[in-house]
Amino acid sequence: MRIPAHRPSRTVASPRVITALLTVGLIMLVVSLAGCGSSRPIKYYHITYPTADNPSADTIDAILMVRTFEASHLYLDDKIVYGMDSPETGTYEYQRWVEPPVEILQDSLVRGLRASGRFRGVYGLRSDINGQFILGGHLYEFKEVDGATIVARLSYETRLRDRKTGLTVWNHVYNHDEPVSEKSVSAFVQAMDKNVQRSVLEVQAGLEEYFRAHPMK
Repeated sequence: MRIPAHRPSRTVASPRVITALLTVGLIMLVVSLAGCGSSRPIKYYHITYPTADNPSADTIDAILMVRTFEASHLYLDDKIVYGMDSPETGTYEYQRWVEPPVEILQDSLVRGLRASGRFRGVYGLRSDINGQFILGGHLYEFKEVDGATIVARLSYETRLRDRKTGLTVWNHVYNHDEPVSEKSVSAFVQAMDKNVQRSVLEVQAGLEEYFRAHPMK
C-alpha cells in the first residue's frame, strides 16, 4: 500500500490583508516621490555693497537713519519675483535672494551713502545711534519683467523726515528698467545689482542737493 506524500497546506491571504499591504506600499511610494522632489537645491543670490568709506573734505554734518521700506508681501519674502507687462506676477521657487528685497534696499542705501563719505553718519534705524533724519519710503517693484526684452525693474519712493519737526523735508521717486543680457536668473541678478547701485547714487545726489539748500545749523 502506497502512502501519499505529505503536502504542506497553502495559506491564502484574506482580502483585508491584501488591501492593507497595498495601502502601505502606496504610502511608501508617495513618501519616496515626495523625498525625490524636495531634494532639488535652492540657489540664493545677493547684491554687492560698497564697503570702504571714501573720506570727503566737504562732509555734510547730518546723521541719517535708514529704515526698512514699506512694500507688498511679495517683497517681504526672499523669493525672486518675475512678471510680464501685465497684472500677472509670480515667484521662482528655487531661486531666492539672501534676504527680502526691502532689506536689500535698506542695506544698499546704508552702505552706499556711508561709503560716499558725504555724510557725518549713516546707520540702520535698528542701531542705537540717535540721528536727526530718517530715510524711508515705499518699494513698489523689484522684479524681472519679460516682454519684448527682459529687464530688471526697480521702482521705489524715498522720503527724508526731520525727527525734530516730524515733517517730510525731501522725497524722490526712482524708476528704471535695467536691460538683462540673457534669459537667466544670474543675468537678471547682475542687472538688478547695477540698477540698485544706480539708484543709490541718484538718492545720494538728491540728498546732497537738499542739504546744500538747507545747511545744518
